[in-house]
Amino acid sequence: MMGPLVMLPTPRRMYRLTAAAAALTLLIVARAVASPDVPIQGRESAERVAVVADVPQDSLAGARWADSVLATLTVRQKAAQMVWVWTLGDYTATDAPSFLTIERLVREQELGGAIVSVGGPLDIAAKTNALQRAAKLPLLIGADFETGAAFRARGGWFLPNAIELGGATSFPYQMGIGATRDTALAYEMGRVTAQEGRALGVHMGFAPVLDVNNNPKNPVISARSFGEDPALVARLGASFIRGMQAHGMLATAKHFPGHGDTEQNSHLELSRVNVSRARLDSVELRPFRAAIAAGVRGVMTFHGDLPALDTTGTAATLSARVMTDLLRRDMGFTGILVTDALDMNGVLGDMTMAEATQRAVVAGNDVLLMPTDVRVAIQAVVDGVQSGRFTEARVNASVKKLLMAKHEMGLHVQRTVDLEAVRTRVGIAANATPARLAAEKAVTLVYDSLGLLPMQANAAARVVSITVSPRADLSAGRTFDAELKSAYPQLLSLALSPEVVADNTAGAAAGGTGTYRVNPEPALLPASVENALNIARGADVVIVSSYIGASTNTATMTPTRGVPELLNGLRESGTKVVLVSFLNPYLAQGLPRADAHVIAWSPFTMSQRATARAMLGRAPITGRLPITIPGVGAFGAGVTRP
Repeated sequence: MMGPLVMLPTPRRMYRLTAAAAALTLLIVARAVASPDVPIQGRESAERVAVVADVPQDSLAGARWADSVLATLTVRQKAAQMVWVWTLGDYTATDAPSFLTIERLVREQELGGAIVSVGGPLDIAAKTNALQRAAKLPLLIGADFETGAAFRARGGWFLPNAIELGGATSFPYQMGIGATRDTALAYEMGRVTAQEGRALGVHMGFAPVLDVNNNPKNPVISARSFGEDPALVARLGASFIRGMQAHGMLATAKHFPGHGDTEQNSHLELSRVNVSRARLDSVELRPFRAAIAAGVRGVMTFHGDLPALDTTGTAATLSARVMTDLLRRDMGFTGILVTDALDMNGVLGDMTMAEATQRAVVAGNDVLLMPTDVRVAIQAVVDGVQSGRFTEARVNASVKKLLMAKHEMGLHVQRTVDLEAVRTRVGIAANATPARLAAEKAVTLVYDSLGLLPMQANAAARVVSITVSPRADLSAGRTFDAELKSAYPQLLSLALSPEVVADNTAGAAAGGTGTYRVNPEPALLPASVENALNIARGADVVIVSSYIGASTNTATMTPTRGVPELLNGLRESGTKVVLVSFLNPYLAQGLPRADAHVIAWSPFTMSQRATARAMLGRAPITGRLPITIPGVGAFGAGVTRP
């Protein structure tokens, strides 16, 4: 089928286009400068103006290239450009079945992009290169880079020696940046993420998370958000976006129109945000408006029901009222709209993949991310055109947008990355500096009833560090305890891991192997808690550090069973206790009160070291809560220490 004709602009028409583009540039810059939620300062301001000024010429060239490519594609090939597949970033041999499967999908189905997940930096770069070579048209590659490129690009641990294999630069979770209140750090986080991610062959960062996490029972977002205050989320999110996009990566604001005030896990079921339209306008939508004003190039959808926007009970991802009427028409977003993963129950429910795909296109989505079957998804788009459910022009609009993004990323000239250059750009010292500063400034001392922090410089003191973490988390407590041990050589370290208890008594009673009933909430075994109490009683200070994420029991927010018993036992013995949360910021609301409570906002090495240094008085403590922890601390709370 013949595609649209490519109309080259005449000199007079080119002049009109250039003049209009220049006027638009000035308008965008003026709006960004005038907006109280998206401040532009210093170097960031200069780079922002330079980047915006370059857009019109690049866009014209990109549009011409996109039109020329679009004219060569069949409807099925166009549909395939909208479908992105998931792949690990792990090392695989060229003949490994897992690699051959994904390579064959890219080559034979002519997919338009991919989302790459965990792996070492060089392995991810090699994998993206291999997939680019397999693709007929260059691929647009995305990745969830919420804490920087290290959110996906880390080398892991070598067993049984427990040797850390290194990786990209890791910042704290976004809520840690919220605790700093520092837009410059948010910008640096975006900058470093973009520079490292592009070196790996990733062009679109699925970040920042702009959900306003004002519900402590949220099982999905939590520390991934900048906080509960929409103005704070808007300021930090816009700065992150400018930092990322000024350095060559497309940013993606997620999850529109807001995943913060829900108690359901959208991976498992349809989430629900049951608030008024006025509340949505003043809270949930505010960060996304700031993102659009900052020029964000991508938006990712939310698999949730918002009755104030659509009364049909449809997931926002599949709702034209939300994605077209609100986001595109009312809010003026013209960029790339990416569905959240289409394999999630929150969007699928009882629906077929084909039906979900067609609804996503009707709603206005450009990228159909991670369908359960890419062939079915591609055919569903073709069938949608042939049946008249939507037009070929509708598909063309999405594909042209994606092709223009590929041109902007330079993929029409060079689609692979230099593997030799990865080590000169990823995880380098220059990038570690802002990440280290962010980790230090994020540390928050919520309260300190007895003035235990900073800890007294007494090498002979008996200090016990108890780490509560999943058994598979080899990094938990290692750097934290090593830093503490530099001040307390006799430091005693204990590790407790929750266990999943299976009960097959019903089957045994019936005389067979039985069906195991698995407790969904892992617990510390009573014997291990009692052993820890026997060792820790009488210590000068006991530090209980948790690397456990948010509880799945959102009805009661019950903490890991056994931890309350541990804290109560220590308090009953008169032992001074410092509670440190490295992962779940709301941890303390379900626990007996400790004598001091510290939140680190990240379990990664940089945050472990920063937290220990702050507790030892080697670094100041300046973080302030970007959330309210019911019964523990109010928004803005935080004890400072020099």
